[in-house]
Amino acid sequence: MPRTPEELFRALADGTRLRLVLLLAAEGELCVCELTHALDLAQPRISRHLALLRDLGILEARREGQWVFYSVARDLAPWARRIVETTTEVLAGSVLAADRARLQTMPQRPPARRCA
Repeated sequence: MPRTPEELFRALADGTRLRLVLLLAAEGELCVCELTHALDLAQPRISRHLALLRDLGILEARREGQWVFYSVARDLAPWARRIVETTTEVLAGSVLAADRARLQTMPQRPPARRCA
């Protein structure tokens, strides 16, 4: 997990990574294909950013069949979780709203997730 606020803010300074974290904080858990659809970006680009966020301990992943689901790490430090939650609340009506709306238009979404 990020050891310092600087590490967290450096990770979230990239617009794509910020949008991924905010969407996951708002939605709970999403598959890579859902994230790709919601952000309207290519899968390799999304996967690269997800890997970096996972390596930093900001996100966690779990596999279910052919899908890989991501969520905000359960063991994220309380100070980091608060930053993510506050940012999600503040930006709920802007970029996050557009990404969530796009997600709702996705045809053939993966089946309902079951928490691990």
